[in-house]
Amino acid sequence: MSGLPTTSDRTQSQWLVRQEELILSLNRQPLVVVVRPEPRDLVETGGPGDQGSLIGQLQRLHQAGLIHLEVAWKADQRWVPFIQRIRDMCPGFCLGAASVTSPSALDDLQHLELPYAMAPCWVPELVGEARRRGLLLVPGVFSPTEVLQARDFGCGLVKLFPAISLGCDYWRRLQAPLADLPMVIAAGGLNVADVPRWLSAGHGAVALGRRVLGVDGPAPELLAWLKGAPICP
Repeated sequence: MSGLPTTSDRTQSQWLVRQEELILSLNRQPLVVVVRPEPRDLVETGGPGDQGSLIGQLQRLHQAGLIHLEVAWKADQRWVPFIQRIRDMCPGFCLGAASVTSPSALDDLQHLELPYAMAPCWVPELVGEARRRGLLLVPGVFSPTEVLQARDFGCGLVKLFPAISLGCDYWRRLQAPLADLPMVIAAGGLNVADVPRWLSAGHGAVALGRRVLGVDGPAPELLAWLKGAPICP
């Protein structure tokens, strides 16, 4: 396909397989929770009994049935051990990294063998470098040009960011002029109450930020959505 970087057969297969697996998983549960850890979060060791800690809240979401969790990457030596702690305590998560904007982040992703990561913007050189390493980096897109470029680069999954600035009808309006569109995750400024409307408007999944985590634990409406969320076989 035009624009695809030259890679070995092995790494080409790795990122394609990871992309397909993530798409299938999002079809089962079209929701992603994205958290941006504070420095204190990276040293906390709380659990379910410590509802105020980030780890404790993530465990509650894990127990409630959340599948997809993204943790924003930080240039901090404590970030990798933090991800490893989440893996140990919440083994059922499909765990990815968010806010990936530099090659140094790819080193951590490769070390952890994370199934996917997401970028807030479209940087083809970074996506290409991730593919050369066999990593799946889902790019953020905003304009029709970026959507077209990402699609022609072979991206079967993209993130619309910031979605709240464009409105839930934006993606549908692109369908006629651009024809085949990749699957899209709407991210940026959305709440639990927005999820049904954005899914109905053609978005494959919705990403929610840390606002769904409060002092007393995960937002009740999020826990209610997870309890009644349609999980397709």
